[in-house]
Amino acid sequence: MKIAGTWSRAARIPLKRPYSIAFGDFDSVDMVFVRIDTEDGPVGWGAGSPVEVITGEEPAAAAAALSSDCTSWLIGKDVRHLPALARETVRRMPSLASARAALDMALHDLWAQAQGVPLVEAFGRCHLALETSVTIGILDEADALAEADEHVGHGFRVLKIKIGHDVEADVERIRRIRDRVGTDIRLRADANMGYDVDATRRFLDATAFLDVEFLEQPFPRDDLTSWRSLDPATHDRLCLDETVHDTADLLRTLSPPCAGIVNLKLMKCGGLHEARRLAEVADAARLHLMWGCMDESRVSIAAALHLALASPATRYLDLDGHLDLANDPIEGGFVLKNGELRTLDRPGLGVVGNPDVL
Repeated sequence: MKIAGTWSRAARIPLKRPYSIAFGDFDSVDMVFVRIDTEDGPVGWGAGSPVEVITGEEPAAAAAALSSDCTSWLIGKDVRHLPALARETVRRMPSLASARAALDMALHDLWAQAQGVPLVEAFGRCHLALETSVTIGILDEADALAEADEHVGHGFRVLKIKIGHDVEADVERIRRIRDRVGTDIRLRADANMGYDVDATRRFLDATAFLDVEFLEQPFPRDDLTSWRSLDPATHDRLCLDETVHDTADLLRTLSPPCAGIVNLKLMKCGGLHEARRLAEVADAARLHLMWGCMDESRVSIAAALHLALASPATRYLDLDGHLDLANDPIEGGFVLKNGELRTLDRPGLGVVGNPDVL
């Protein structure tokens, strides 16, 4: 199956519901979509969500890297030679993680289509389906409770609560949500680098009785000293996120270990090629994986889900980034029902694109 050409388009997509996290407020998302066409007819889809504070990219740079001129090197290449194509993508776009992720997932889409199987089966499925969390931003108490009611009413059983501005207020908001939703709903918290060591210790102590599964990324990206100053007994309640972008980052957190859980995101690591390496290292190190996202199209959520369900170390999903998009040119990819995600029985990523909605 040889590549005949590529297409891309950048778009700023408004969110249905603006939100706040520790380092910013968001009401729209910059995205870039890519399609790879083949001589035989099948097409592969991908999408990137460049957020400079996370991925290090300006949206314009990501879009430029996916232009037809910059991706013309793919024309004539056989998608069955996926590992070599993925390595070349890394070489050509070393500092453009989300752009690389978009191209990488489109190549993987075609690679699995060439085999006639869903991508998860090409990787080697471990899990049939898993529950995903759904996110509640930093809100006042009444709005946070209203969102919790809404999400539980839609069948979600796992809530992730954004925190990071004020420990006492954060703990009280979580306490009120726990009181509202009861003990059958699982709660997680994400500080998005907004805490220091003292705040983290206070949060862990205060929420021990609230059955919070784990606290995600309390410290700045490069601050490994703070992670290692915490009691190792708390590792199972701590999740690395922004600290881990690639395999080299993950290896730095292992000796001595910083946390027991790692959140992998395709937009951070640059796509499925690097994410598979990360997942294998995490499995060897006996870490648990959560597969997360930013505000993303269904195609990149689908790509992360296919790999998550093929990774033995996967324990958690946080793949809700498509839910607040006002419009998305991609359909299919997975089914979300009562908070549970499962892939479709279609070759590749199982997605269909309609660029006219942009």
